[in-house]
Amino acid sequence: MKDALLVLSAFLASAVEMVEALTIVLASGLTRGWRSSLIGVGAATLALAVVIAALGPALTLIPIDALRLVVGGLLLAFGLQWLRKAILRASGYKALHDEDEVFARELREAETAPREERAGVDWYGFTLSFKGVFLEGLEVAFIVITFGSTQGSIPLAALGAGVALVLVAAIGVLVRKPLARAPENTMKFAVGVMLTTFGIFWGAEGAGVDWPGGDASLPGVLVFVLLVSLGFVTALRRRKLAIA
Repeated sequence: MKDALLVLSAFLASAVEMVEALTIVLASGLTRGWRSSLIGVGAATLALAVVIAALGPALTLIPIDALRLVVGGLLLAFGLQWLRKAILRASGYKALHDEDEVFARELREAETAPREERAGVDWYGFTLSFKGVFLEGLEVAFIVITFGSTQGSIPLAALGAGVALVLVAAIGVLVRKPLARAPENTMKFAVGVMLTTFGIFWGAEGAGVDWPGGDASLPGVLVFVLLVSLGFVTALRRRKLAIA
């Protein structure tokens, strides 16, 4: 169960981030040229590989209880941030993320930016693609490294992230449009619930808590976080209707 949740969490989190990165790369490629944009993608991928290669082995040197305590706190920070935004969007207090709108904005900015070439590469197109892939990829790298190091299963976390990357990239190549129809808020809600669940579970273990049944308690924590989150969505929807 834990391994399945680990792979699913890495997959969903990576898919969300890669959809956003894809939108930026498409805008860059269509307006500034694919050569510069793809070079930026390649450079960002190489930089992320260096980050993972450097941090992954370093984390394995930390005692497991201390690692779980630190990682649990970080996952709670990430998970609650994702969950808060997803709850506000699901309840109508915050507008849904619109990939078409983001794509149109990136297109306008890329079309009006001055052209500056360095070594035959359009610098704006390169930089836009590099930043988009690197910044979105950092969150993916964080999830892969922390999940994998804590569970001793970096290959499993990397598998989930890799499948998401290949899937989103393949769809992007085929349609050459932002994936606006992807249920992004639902995916972010699910990722927020999972990250928060692992954060609570690992943080408590790192602090010395013995969960009843060990790993068998994880689904119970997941259900608790899910029910509380859905409760917030329902309460906020009712409040919004009452105000209206």
